[in-house]
Amino acid sequence: MPPRPLEIGPAGQAAAHAIERTRAARGYSQRQLAARVTALGRPMTFTALSRIERTVRRCDIDDLVAIAAALGTPPHTLLAGHHAHPGPVGAGGT
Repeated sequence: MPPRPLEIGPAGQAAAHAIERTRAARGYSQRQLAARVTALGRPMTFTALSRIERTVRRCDIDDLVAIAAALGTPPHTLLAGHHAHPGPVGAGGT
């Protein structure tokens, strides 16, 4: 039986939507942003970017950092829409 692909969780979904919103706000098409990411040394097709934005493809950390750089924004701003636990699970929290 082939392994089941991992679902994209809430943080991944929030990042995908933030990437799309930020790209649109900057006036970039998917092709333009993919070209900017590629120019920064992280090869990316517009199809891959489209799949990330539609939450069909997982966005790994290297993709996220390169996309953020191409958008001119810190990577953490693309994750800001997701409210994760304030600390490690089981650490008592704050």
